[in-house]
Amino acid sequence: MEETIMTNPPGDPVSNAACGGEAVQLQVNGQPVTVPLGTVVAAAVARAGVTRFRTSVIGLPRGPLCGMGICMECRVTINGRAHCRSCQTLCEAGMEVRTDE
Repeated sequence: MEETIMTNPPGDPVSNAACGGEAVQLQVNGQPVTVPLGTVVAAAVARAGVTRFRTSVIGLPRGPLCGMGICMECRVTINGRAHCRSCQTLCEAGMEVRTDE
């Protein structure tokens, strides 16, 4: 039986970065983080080791839940703009991301 290996399509920015292609650097809570081009902000925040993206109105920690922008639990501040959905926003070079942590 022949083994099938699933890969991203040729030219896909994430697969290119994973194989030494383009990457972007951004700041998460003042810490520099480098991720492959095409990465969403939620993944960059997680890569920075942050687990509390925001705090609920009763003080409980919150983080990404649905991954498709519906639950709003992944909200962060991006370049001074509050309440951005990190699971729906692609990382850009020089981006400044702040969480409640």
